[in-house]
Amino acid sequence: MRAASGALGMDSAGRTRDAYLEYLKSITLIAQALQEEAAGTENSEGVTPDTPKLLKLAEQCLERVKSIAAALGKAQVKPAAQERSGGPAPLPRHRRVCSDEGGKLSPFLPPEIFQKLQIAEAQSARKELTPLEEASLQNQKLKAAYEARVARLNPSQAVQKTSLTLSLQRQMMENLVIAKAREETLQRKMEERRLRLQEAANRRFSSSVALTPEEQEQRALYAAILEYEQDHDWPRQWKAQLKRSPADLSVVSGLFSCLLSCPEHPIMQLLRRLQCAVYARLYPAVSHCPADASPASPSALSFLSLDSGGSSLPAEPGGRRLRASRSLHCMFSVPEHGPAALRHSQSSTPLADSPGPAEPPETPRESSFEDLERFLASPEGWAPTEAPASSGQDMALPELLKGVVRDIHNAIDRLLALTLLAFEGLGTAAGKDQCLACLEEAFFPPLWAPLLALYRTVQQPREAALARSMERHRHASPADMGLASRLFPPGPGRPAYASAVQDLRLIPLETCPRRKLECIVRALRGICECAEEYCGTRDARSIATAAIGADDLLPILSYVVLQTGLPQLLSECAALEEFIHEGYLIGEEGYCLTSLQSALSYVESLQ
Repeated sequence: MRAASGALGMDSAGRTRDAYLEYLKSITLIAQALQEEAAGTENSEGVTPDTPKLLKLAEQCLERVKSIAAALGKAQVKPAAQERSGGPAPLPRHRRVCSDEGGKLSPFLPPEIFQKLQIAEAQSARKELTPLEEASLQNQKLKAAYEARVARLNPSQAVQKTSLTLSLQRQMMENLVIAKAREETLQRKMEERRLRLQEAANRRFSSSVALTPEEQEQRALYAAILEYEQDHDWPRQWKAQLKRSPADLSVVSGLFSCLLSCPEHPIMQLLRRLQCAVYARLYPAVSHCPADASPASPSALSFLSLDSGGSSLPAEPGGRRLRASRSLHCMFSVPEHGPAALRHSQSSTPLADSPGPAEPPETPRESSFEDLERFLASPEGWAPTEAPASSGQDMALPELLKGVVRDIHNAIDRLLALTLLAFEGLGTAAGKDQCLACLEEAFFPPLWAPLLALYRTVQQPREAALARSMERHRHASPADMGLASRLFPPGPGRPAYASAVQDLRLIPLETCPRRKLECIVRALRGICECAEEYCGTRDARSIATAAIGADDLLPILSYVVLQTGLPQLLSECAALEEFIHEGYLIGEEGYCLTSLQSALSYVESLQ
C-alpha cells in the first residue's frame, strides 16, 4: 500500500518514469505477498481475506503501468514533435479535490478555498505601514546592530555592554511611545474624517421614509468609497476624464481596467463578496454532479475528466487543444460511427431506446488513475466508477438554479448601482451599457464553470438525447441534412462551413456570456460568407438574399452543430438566454442565439 501510494503521488506530480518504476515495484511486492500467503496457508485454496484487496490493487497498478507505457512509447516515437511543442505537456492547472461526503471526487474547490483565492490578490496588495509597525521595524534594526556590537566586545568590557543594553532599551521605548502617540492621533483624525464622510453619505441618501437594509448597505459602501477617494487620486482623475469625454467608451474601459487592478476598492470588495456568496450556493449542488460518470454507462453522458491526461478534447483552430482547466465541465467526446440515413422524427421527444453503449474513449489517466486513487483512499469500500443514482435532491435542482440566477442578477444590479453612484459620469445610456459589460466580464469568469455544471445537470436528459444523435450522425453529409447542392463547397474533400464549426467550438473556452454570444454571431456570419462563396455570389450588399434564406439557415446550422460534437451547447445556450441583456435579445445577437437553439432542438430529435 505504501509503495502504491508513493507511485500515485509521483504520477499526480508528473514524474511519469519514476511512477512507472514504482508501480512495477508495487506489483512485485504484491506478487511476493500473495506467494507467501499461498505457501503459508494450510488450506488447499491458499486464499486469505486480504487476497481480493491485494489483487484489486495489483490490477489498478497494472492499468496505470499499461497507460504510462503507452504514453512513454508515443513520446519516444515522436521526439521531434515534443521538441517543437516545448517539451512535455505541463501539469493541469486544476486537479480534482475530494468532497466532504464519502470521499467522492469533485471538480470544484470548496467555498472556503474559493474565497481565499478570491481575496488573495487583495491581501497581496501593498499597503502602508502603521506607526506601530514602523516602530517595530526600527526596533528590529536597533536590536540587530546592538547584537553585532556586543559580539565584538571583549569579556572584560562588561561596563560598555551594560551601557549599550540600557541605550538600546531607551531607544526602543522611545520609538514605541512616539509611535503610539502618532497612532492615536491618526486614529482620531480618521474617525473625524469617517464621521464627516458618513454625514455626506447620509445627505446623499436622505429620505423621508426609513431606509431598507439594501439602501443602508449601499450608504455604508458609498461612505467607504468616499473614504477611499480621500487616500487615492486616481478616482478623481478618471472622474475628470469622464466629465471631459462623456461619450468616449474607451474612457469607461480604462476606468474599469484601473478599478480591477485595485482590489482594495470597496466596489471590488463587494464584487468578491457577491462572487463568494453565489459560489457557496452553487457548490453543494455541483460538487457531486456526474462529472465522473462512466463512459460505458448507457444512461450517462461520456463527459471527459478535468484531468488533462486524456487525449479526446477537441482542438482549437491553429492546432491548440482545449484545456480542461479552461472549461471545467468538459466537452463530450463523440465516437466515430459509420454514416447513417437521417430521418426526422414526428415529435421532439428525446430518444428512450438507444443502441448499446459506445466504447469509452482512450483516456490514459481517466479511469485507472482515479480508480486507484479511490482504492488507496478507501480499500474497504472500493467500487468501480458508476453513474450516480438519481435522488430526490435532483428534483429541487431546477428551483435551485432559478434561485442562483436570481442571485446573480441581483448581484450585478447592486454592483452597477454602486458603480454609477461612485462615478456619476457613467450615467449616460452608452456609459451604463459599457459599465454593465465590464462588470459582467469581471463577475462571471470564476463562476461560469460551476454555473454551467448546474445547467448541465438540469439539462442532462436533453443533452443525453443530443449526444446520442450526434454519435449516430457524426459523419452525415450536407446532403443528408437537406442542404441544396448549391450550398455545398465546390471542391471535393473540402470541409463545409469549417469556420462556423471552429467558432462554435470556441464557445466553451469563453467564460463571459457576451464573449460566448460573439462566437455564435461570428459562426452565423461565417455561414453566410461560406454560402455566398459556394454560390459564386460576390455582391457583398446582397449576401443574405443571394446566398441563403431563413429556410436554408436551419439545415446548414444543424449540420454545423453536428460537426462540433458538443452537446453542452444546449446548456450554454440556456445560460446565455438567461444572462444576456434584453437589448441584445431583440437584435442580431438574439436572432443568432434563437437560430442556434432551434438547430440544437432539430439535431436532438433526429432519428
